[in-house]
Amino acid sequence: MTPEDLRATLDTLTTEAFRPELSEIDRLSTLDIARLMNTGDATVPAAVTDRLPEIAAAIDAVSRRMATGGRLVYAGAGTAGRLGVLDASECPPTFNTDPAQVIGLIAGGPQAMVASVEGAEDSPDLARADLDALGLAPEDALIGVSASGRTPYAVAAVAHARARGALTVGLSCNTGSPLAAAAEHGIEIVTGPELITGSTRLKAGTAQKLVLNMISTITMIRLGKTYGNLMVDVRASNDKLRARSRRIVALATGAPDEEIEHALTATDGEVKDAILAILSGVDGPTAARLLEESGGHLRAALAAATG
Repeated sequence: MTPEDLRATLDTLTTEAFRPELSEIDRLSTLDIARLMNTGDATVPAAVTDRLPEIAAAIDAVSRRMATGGRLVYAGAGTAGRLGVLDASECPPTFNTDPAQVIGLIAGGPQAMVASVEGAEDSPDLARADLDALGLAPEDALIGVSASGRTPYAVAAVAHARARGALTVGLSCNTGSPLAAAAEHGIEIVTGPELITGSTRLKAGTAQKLVLNMISTITMIRLGKTYGNLMVDVRASNDKLRARSRRIVALATGAPDEEIEHALTATDGEVKDAILAILSGVDGPTAARLLEESGGHLRAALAAATG
């Protein structure tokens, strides 16, 4: 694409639209600018609401792949890529997932998290090479993320993943995007023009963050990582998490502190196992076996233990 063609394309994108009423924003007070920005940000949740059916369908599809051992991979460039890496990096400490289970790819590699890597986002070959290096398989799910919906790296990642038989999702902030068209599940969150023209890390970035949070969190709920709204797959690796583990067991069971300490000791600190041991009266090894047989779903293990 020539520079002229690219400029013409940008002129058609809602996320790149110029807002003439803000042309003298730099002359406003800091408080007035903050109010303008806050007012704009307040429209983002409604834009996400409009696409909840598509988001839910994508989450169900991703959950089915991961339930059979597949991985979740995010692929993007710039801000979109960083948001994917961030969401992936939060899954192991939050849900005790294997670091290889949810993966974030950013065009240009890890160094692109803090510095621009020249030409990386424009390279379809780089996207294909990154996915080949991962050994992307049909049981995996890939989510391409791009505010414009036209970033070559993200579009090529989705196309390559789909050709390999993986589940594909395209998340963008413009309608009629090549990214959504390339994916099985297209999600287009239209957040409109930005406060600062050319900075899609603002409303568009917020929308992408909200959707990625939904995808990973609800997928983990579907995989049995929670019990109700309690995060029961926490691993107590520091003082804060050890305190949180005891609190979660207490909330789930209502048991006294002494019984909670005994259960956590008997289950080697595993919160899910301790809850199961208290609520069903089984010992630690039995709790571990029941959870393994239930695929890690605490409710199913409880039903098996008490039914």
